[in-house]
Amino acid sequence: MALFSKIFAKLRGGSVTASDWNELRTSLIQADLGASLSDELIEIAKSDKYDGVEAAISSALKGALTQAPRELALATSRPTTILVVGVNGTGKTTSVAKLMHLLNSEGKTIVVAAADTFRAAAIEQLQTWGERIGVPVVAGKFQGDPASVVFDAAKRAADERVDYLIVDTAGRLHTKSNLMDELSKIRRVLEKAGGVDEVLLVVDATTGQNGIIQARHFTQSVGVTGLILTKMDGTAKGGVALAIERESQLPIKFIGTGEGADDFKAFDADAYISGLISSE
Repeated sequence: MALFSKIFAKLRGGSVTASDWNELRTSLIQADLGASLSDELIEIAKSDKYDGVEAAISSALKGALTQAPRELALATSRPTTILVVGVNGTGKTTSVAKLMHLLNSEGKTIVVAAADTFRAAAIEQLQTWGERIGVPVVAGKFQGDPASVVFDAAKRAADERVDYLIVDTAGRLHTKSNLMDELSKIRRVLEKAGGVDEVLLVVDATTGQNGIIQARHFTQSVGVTGLILTKMDGTAKGGVALAIERESQLPIKFIGTGEGADDFKAFDADAYISGLISSE
């Protein structure tokens, strides 16, 4: 990503023109930092352009990220319940599968609810992953009642006293009230079964500022607690994480960086900032 390497090189040279600042502003906005944050960063650079500008900008970038915990919330006397939501095409079901794989590799026991009953492929994908790594996947009939699937999965998770219950849901447009109501129903089922510890919204990094809108609507409907940012593979616009966190104040908890099972990890804010300002 290294969004700032070019301007840092010019600052070290001691001569920066108005055209250079405009070029930087354009590049930052194109990288999805947003106009407001881009302007703030440029003002910081202008006010301290010969002494410690890299440290100043690094500090400003860190300040744009939320201070909310990035670790998964954990239940103490029942399975930790994670509800995964998002719009179509963000990589939601794949993220559920990768999260399943990550937790399983850490020795955790898991039950997965394949509650995206509107896509047979989503159910099959999770079942395939479950069989491969030895994680039970509770599924219902294609186009069946997703709340029923969630109820059965919650019961199994409780009976088997597993560490985690992960619930996949149908991808939906945040503008469709009936679909959001269905998501609220699923949450109510989980609340009756014991509670919901995390609601993770999957956001495609390449959608840019639209991710902020998605976060706002899903939070209003189901109380999002954190984000999974997908397609952060180097081609994505690197500043989107800053923009989404700054506007939503929701912590990014995981990022997906590729298609492989291991291309999924906890979000490291320090490493992310370092990547933005690195000259390499």
